[in-house]
Amino acid sequence: MKHLKFLPSFLLILLLFAGTSVSFAQTDKNKDAPIVFIVEQMPVFPGGEDSMYKFITANVTYPQVAREKNISGTVIIIFIVEQDGSITNAKVVKGIGGGCDEEALRVVKLMPKWNPGKQAGKPCRVQFQLPLKFSLS
Repeated sequence: MKHLKFLPSFLLILLLFAGTSVSFAQTDKNKDAPIVFIVEQMPVFPGGEDSMYKFITANVTYPQVAREKNISGTVIIIFIVEQDGSITNAKVVKGIGGGCDEEALRVVKLMPKWNPGKQAGKPCRVQFQLPLKFSLS
């Protein structure tokens, strides 16, 4: 938690594609609904963006190996916000090592259920990309 800084303007970056609703055939074993990237009503962390920043800051511990090796940078995690608001399929798509990748993934998996995204008034599966900046001061 010490020495961790986040860039609020970059915390939530959505994958943007042309159109207002882009569906893909990706599904996981237990889900039949397609994953979408842009929907009419995007999923929201309970309490909004500020609450998400507080949750992340309260739960992230800067890894000892990263401190010892002076590792800093941005870890990018993608995950699915399911129709019930749960977080699934979280994975690191850009890591920095030193235990930061695992710590970022651990904290994302700890997140409570979100308010799900909606398309045409119905909950849908939405993929998010979340960059988490680790910085030593």
